[in-house]
Amino acid sequence: MNIQNGIQQLLVANSKIPVVTFHELDQVEEVLNSLLAKNIQCIEITLRTSVAAEAIKYCQKIAPEGFSVGVGTILYKEQIELCQELEVDFMVSPGATKMLIQQMASSGIPFLPGVMTPSEILNALESSCRYLKLFPFNLAGGEKALKTYANVFPAVKFCPTGGVGAGNFQTLLDMPNVLSVGGSWLV
Repeated sequence: MNIQNGIQQLLVANSKIPVVTFHELDQVEEVLNSLLAKNIQCIEITLRTSVAAEAIKYCQKIAPEGFSVGVGTILYKEQIELCQELEVDFMVSPGATKMLIQQMASSGIPFLPGVMTPSEILNALESSCRYLKLFPFNLAGGEKALKTYANVFPAVKFCPTGGVGAGNFQTLLDMPNVLSVGGSWLV
């Protein structure tokens, strides 16, 4: 059983996921217009600043229909509850405990738990998660790690972030175990 409740479709539909940390609300419209001009139809807004929740609301308000607004840096149950309240399209965590995975799964919102090591991947698999964020990609072993993980964990598909950029994103997308990539280079 896969508890991912829709994350696969979102990853397949959005091979490039911009990861954005807003420090001011007046940045939202400019970033959104830039993404739309590049035919990018989603955004992951991190919960790293005091304006994050307002930035999410504003982005949802001005984004065209079909544009997916997600939330990143999910660490706690309260953040999952905020995502439910805001009715976001997806959630992403930099890492994942079994408890956090259970809480994300029970939210009804598509989610992408983060992993870095083989043990973390095994823990995610035990929680029926096979779509995973590989973070930080550059510290986790980069392309070599993804090639190894393709052989060791053939059922797992990744969205690497942290060290993905204009110079390597296409190589990653061409790998059989990568559905999408994420990063701030898109903005």
